[in-house]
Amino acid sequence: MASQPAGKEAVARATAAVAAGIKACEAYDRPDLAKRLERAATSLAEPSVPVVVVGEFKQGKSSLVNALVGANICPVDDDVATAIPTSVSYGEQQRAELIFEGEPPAREPIDLGDVRRWVVESDPVTAAVEPEPQDTNRGRPVGAEVTLPRKLLSGGLTLVDTPGVGGLGSAHAAASLAAASMADALVFVTDASQELTASERDFLIKARNLCSAVVCVLTKTDFYPRWRTIAELNAKHLRDLGDPPIIPVSSTLRSQAAATGDTALNAESGFPELVTFLTAQVGGAAAQRRAATAAGEVATACTQIEAQFEAERSALDNPKQAKRVVAELTEAKERASALKSAAAKWSQTLTDGVTDLTSDIEHDLRGRIRTVLQEASDAIDESDPADTWHEMEAWLEARVAHELIENYTMLRDRAIELSERVGEHFREASGGVLDAIAVRNPEPMLAGAKIDHKIELERMKVGKQAMVALKSAYGGAIMFVMLGTLTGISLGPIALGIGLVMGRKGLRDEKKRQRNARQSQAKNAVRRYCDEVSFVAQKDSRDTIRRIQRELRDYYTGLADEFNTSNAAALQRANEAAARTKSERTKRLSDIDAEMARLKQLREHAMAVTS
Repeated sequence: MASQPAGKEAVARATAAVAAGIKACEAYDRPDLAKRLERAATSLAEPSVPVVVVGEFKQGKSSLVNALVGANICPVDDDVATAIPTSVSYGEQQRAELIFEGEPPAREPIDLGDVRRWVVESDPVTAAVEPEPQDTNRGRPVGAEVTLPRKLLSGGLTLVDTPGVGGLGSAHAAASLAAASMADALVFVTDASQELTASERDFLIKARNLCSAVVCVLTKTDFYPRWRTIAELNAKHLRDLGDPPIIPVSSTLRSQAAATGDTALNAESGFPELVTFLTAQVGGAAAQRRAATAAGEVATACTQIEAQFEAERSALDNPKQAKRVVAELTEAKERASALKSAAAKWSQTLTDGVTDLTSDIEHDLRGRIRTVLQEASDAIDESDPADTWHEMEAWLEARVAHELIENYTMLRDRAIELSERVGEHFREASGGVLDAIAVRNPEPMLAGAKIDHKIELERMKVGKQAMVALKSAYGGAIMFVMLGTLTGISLGPIALGIGLVMGRKGLRDEKKRQRNARQSQAKNAVRRYCDEVSFVAQKDSRDTIRRIQRELRDYYTGLADEFNTSNAAALQRANEAAARTKSERTKRLSDIDAEMARLKQLREHAMAVTS
């Protein structure tokens, strides 16, 4: 994997190549190609390397982030947990902002010291006495962003402290997986108290499929003397995951070392190895990718400009072949113009692919929700919602969240395949337009869909049970006494016994009726919740697919415009060449050779950026 110095050097070379490419495009009157290179320059100057920190509750994630950046940003108290993700990135000044749900998301600056009270999860007792902070105009925040002037972050690293996954079956775990799919690296945090649990290992398997760069950080080594044994056990668990590195650290020792300037204590904390991994391997690899992409853009621009001169040179070098060159360029111009029409093969492929993708994604979601409904119905039939409804709510939210993640992952993978198919019609294009299609975080969506159960969860109290039994017993006794009176037979105490039996049966029937009613209400609540989530998810997936379609359409339409412009310029130069005199041709050939030599040198310089 690339090192940080190699990555920085590659970015510096790519930046110089892009700058030279922009000047060349301006000199050759190709503002369209210059605009593309300006976008590449922006990506080099403003890098973003998201690193998501995930793990179970109380494993030391927040302490780890604080120790890495040398600031108490994330809450680390034992009695609270992180409730919303907090990202920490580079900035010349210390700054903090809250992010509220919306399109586009609303932002509100806050004091750095107030971050804690916004991002923690209050316990029920505290929440009853002191409600969670909330902006009355914008509702609850969905994230917080902090910028700090730290060398570690200067290369574009953004550390994201996420809520604890709470086991694989939690909604937080689904949200963490969504974040992992958009990250350059995943830092999985587990403490040294025990080896990896089954749920942690299952989470890592899923995360590995979404993010290739994973490191397992073993925290609290200063508190657990047997951490080396735990590290060895964890290494065995991770062998079938490609042996991701395991880095033991102590946030406490790191903080003490920072306070005292003790380099030996800092080395003992294990953080230097983690910092090296993040900056050299993660940051270096990301820098190499950005540099390679930018260099490819420069090479593509050079190739298109060279095509203009090659056509003119052919016409100048052999005037007898000028007509043939012009005819070939005219035919090529027609092909380039056809690329911009709706009937073009790439456009048809895109349209048909988007239609198929929309249908398949919605069908997949309906199938997943149907499975959830059936599982919920079976569970409700086997239990009494009065006893199990609270567990059912948590299970339902987590189950639906994971199905949404699977559905969006399918959308992302299929969209990338579609991009590649469309790109086959543009062999000249350098790379794909969508390298990573974002998987939307389902948590904000779930937050808007509440489980409105409307279930009478309380069982009959003793007093009510007595009244039901007495009513049934009284009715039964009266019935048999009247029957005895009509037949002339005195039943006496027997009627009382019969009444007691009838009372017991009446109570049992009433309990059964109420349980059946609760089960029916619970099934309706599950169905309403799943319908609401499906409604929101289908709208969101359709919007995502439309956005992908527009991005692909605009990218390849712009590419077709570039090819058309290049071909038109080449055709114009070839026509002009045919009308030149012999002396003019000789001079122009010399000028063209010089221009092509400069373009070739620039292209080779760009291609050597990452070599």
